[in-house]
Amino acid sequence: QVQLVESGGGLVQAGGSLRLSCAASGRTFNSYAMGWFRQAPGKEREFVALITYISGRTYYADSVKGRATISRDNAKNTVYLQMNSLKPEDTAVYYCAAGSDTGLPKTYPYWGQGTQVTVSS
Repeated sequence: QVQLVESGGGLVQAGGSLRLSCAASGRTFNSYAMGWFRQAPGKEREFVALITYISGRTYYADSVKGRATISRDNAKNTVYLQMNSLKPEDTAVYYCAAGSDTGLPKTYPYWGQGTQVTVSS
């Protein structure tokens, strides 16, 4: 089992920045790719970014490419998502997940409880 706890969400004005954190505990954190997903009201959960567990390669959704940076600190068992130039359409609950290195939510067996990000215009 892997337990994941997100933090860092909040209310921010358009154009602002947030850094989300995801602290992991339990089974070996370094064995999994780590992903960030988000879900807005009435919409399906969508992929935001992921970082692989061996090479640390990163992948981003087109909607956040150039504005988001995912990173991981294996010593601290923590993954981060830095979001810049935030837009109102970035408003969603953001989830951290541990699993395989794909953008498909179904390939991630472990999920955090989510953290709300609200971007005001």
